[in-house]
Amino acid sequence: MSQADEEALLRRTARGDRAAFEEFYRRTAPWLAVRLRRRCADQDIVAEVMQDAYVAVWRAAAGYAGTAAGGSAAGWLWTIAARRLVDAYRVRARRDQPVPAPLASDVTAPAAEDEVVGPVLDDPVAGAVRELAPELREVVQAMVLDGLSVRETSVLLGVPEGTVKTRARRARTLLREVLS
Repeated sequence: MSQADEEALLRRTARGDRAAFEEFYRRTAPWLAVRLRRRCADQDIVAEVMQDAYVAVWRAAAGYAGTAAGGSAAGWLWTIAARRLVDAYRVRARRDQPVPAPLASDVTAPAAEDEVVGPVLDDPVAGAVRELAPELREVVQAMVLDGLSVRETSVLLGVPEGTVKTRARRARTLLREVLS
């Protein structure tokens, strides 16, 4: 699906076009589900986050600024979903229930975002990011690719904020060394 198609569907959705919203959902839901499952093994939370994210899209489609603001419709959707996932983690933490980590088999499988973002990044950069230790790569993905704050990344990954900052600094240092 092209970025223009996604934007057109969101514009139609903003005007209340239910068929456009259903088409946007049909095209983006599989990708979004894979991406969320890489960050959370609890299928109930993933389903809840997806539902909340698409309700938010339906309600706020008119607020989507489009590529004029520098973002794609899929990126906008992911930002909404990632923040809903952080909120779900916060609710779970308040209830003192641990959030299951993704299964090792889920983490090692190629991710949808790797397929989408890989061609966008220069080969040396993508290769350098792939070579980072998994805990460093997770922080880079959350903060750089997903645009999450230190606090949101901390909640998402289940580590203290100081650990997120340390991993981000270490990842930047290693990337500078590899790319220089």
